[in-house]
Amino acid sequence: MKKIVFIAALVAALVGVSASVITSTLVNNKTESIKYVNAQAPKVQWANLSETGQPVDFTYAAEQTIHAVVHVKTVYKTLENRQQRSGSLLDFFFFGDPFERDDYNYNQPQQPRESRGSGSGVIISPDGYIVTNNHVIERANEVEITMNDKKTYTAKVVGTDPSTDVALLKVDATDLPYLPFGNSDDVKIGEWVLAVGNPFNLTSTVTAGIVSAKARNLGSISNSNTMNIQSFIQTDAAVNVGNSGGALVNTRGELIGINSAIASTTGMFAGYSFAVPSQIAKKVVDDLKEYGVVQRAMLGIQMIDLTSESAKQYDIPTNEFKGVIIDKVMNESAAEIAGLRKNDIITHINDVEINSGNDVQEHIARYKPNDKIKVTVIRDGKVKHFDVTLRNKNGSVSFVKSNDELFGSLGATLEELNVTDLRKLMLRNGIRVKSLTRDGKFKYAGIREGFIIEKVNSVRVSSIDDLKEVLSNASGGVLIEGIYPNGTRVYYAIGMD
Repeated sequence: MKKIVFIAALVAALVGVSASVITSTLVNNKTESIKYVNAQAPKVQWANLSETGQPVDFTYAAEQTIHAVVHVKTVYKTLENRQQRSGSLLDFFFFGDPFERDDYNYNQPQQPRESRGSGSGVIISPDGYIVTNNHVIERANEVEITMNDKKTYTAKVVGTDPSTDVALLKVDATDLPYLPFGNSDDVKIGEWVLAVGNPFNLTSTVTAGIVSAKARNLGSISNSNTMNIQSFIQTDAAVNVGNSGGALVNTRGELIGINSAIASTTGMFAGYSFAVPSQIAKKVVDDLKEYGVVQRAMLGIQMIDLTSESAKQYDIPTNEFKGVIIDKVMNESAAEIAGLRKNDIITHINDVEINSGNDVQEHIARYKPNDKIKVTVIRDGKVKHFDVTLRNKNGSVSFVKSNDELFGSLGATLEELNVTDLRKLMLRNGIRVKSLTRDGKFKYAGIREGFIIEKVNSVRVSSIDDLKEVLSNASGGVLIEGIYPNGTRVYYAIGMD
């Protein structure tokens, strides 16, 4: 009898052990990362468990964030012009361009077309400064901010930076809830994060995920007209249309990124979202507040990531594929003046390890012209250090002027021409000099009121924004081509320095 009891107990114990093993296997098959972290790194908080073994609590970060993220609503008012034709492609082929047909009524008053858009923004100071994406407010005539408590404010655009897709807004208010900038350099792959925004006009939406990559480049969203700086934080926190400009925060409620884009074939969230790192966004915001324009530093090189293929192509003997190869050094650039050469391998900037061209972009984007950095390279198998004084896009160490300063120096009031004006003057494009002040570059050059600017440095201008873009990228002498209403064609040269 004792033997029977002992055997039964032994069988029960074995069955219990087997059940335990089976249960553990099933759980681990479903959440393999939990098994790995519990076995290898039980104190790491960015898997599924906190230091105490409890699930990570996102409520603190959500409570800290939700009232500081706002709904950004925009209104765009445009007049129909040659770039905004109505009708289908078939209409164009069968009936021709409506602006070229004899029956088109050019004297018919143009009605403004109004479009609306929305996105998100993050309050970064109690006195009403708000950071968002440039593409959220670009070309908007009106910007309205709605708080989480339903209060609304009219916002002013302080400045924009299309290169990083960051814009700064300001509302007239005090004692607002706000988010402090965190340090995106400290963000680890695998760390838990929250995305907070207003997708599909669903206000105050919070989603969670982990950081799945850093220094990510999305070549598909590049704009050929601007120097895009792409070094995104990639996460799997759900982000959709309307989340742009919202907050990416860590579990401490610190702002570590501005949500900007998704990777999707459908236009909806498909697993990955991308945020501008806070270290870049903070620098852009500080510059826009202080100077009205971003003071962007340039190293002056073209780079290629170091891989097995590129190392072989450039005949670079190395067993460690870390760093970037300098493919070209620009004339009179900061890199050339400091002594950097083609085929040098950049491994560190200010003692921070460099693994890709995106890393270089992200680090240089934090500095202003005339700032000094230390660049470490491998040349002919030897480690060398160079002190580099960064320069601006024009090759000097001076700060660039804001558009307000730039246009103020021109001493002119400008107005855009509508399609009727262009038709009467038989022009394709142009902007009119409406008035001149006593002092200014235009008057000094001999430009008179009524002059219509068609080209600047051989680039056609159809709007004031076009003129701003051309002039902001110009240095030294600028050639302005245009015509007076009487048909006299004239060329003027002005200095931009």
